[in-house]
Amino acid sequence: MSIKLENVGIAVRDLEATVSFFTDLGLTVIGRDEVQGEWTDTAVGLDGNHARIAMLQTPDGHGRLELFEYIHPEAIESEPTRPNEIGMHRIAFSVDNLDDALAIAATHGCFPLRGVATYEDIYKLTYVRGPSGIIVMLAEELKNN
Repeated sequence: MSIKLENVGIAVRDLEATVSFFTDLGLTVIGRDEVQGEWTDTAVGLDGNHARIAMLQTPDGHGRLELFEYIHPEAIESEPTRPNEIGMHRIAFSVDNLDDALAIAATHGCFPLRGVATYEDIYKLTYVRGPSGIIVMLAEELKNN
């Protein structure tokens, strides 16, 4: 059996704001749709499932992110996750310039949880709280290793 990661799906509060955040960071929208019907009810396990979706792709073509905003059933607000909670933790991206990425994130009101750290002179990295409370790790590889 072979296996391939297809995408990471995240329910969001505001699809357009979240798409704007990730496209400003460099992802590209490769598709949009509004889905509903028996097939979505069956696949997702929710009766009356109806959502707007956007599929984004990283510039290297390997990573995909599916964002969806529920129309029905109504989305359930929850507390933003913390890094040590069980479940979906974060999404991580390598960036060429962490300072530039943080400046872009700041234009969306998204800032580091604490600050920027250096991991063994290999990466400079941080976690930011993105739209809908999504934790996004941004990491820049240091060139001096």
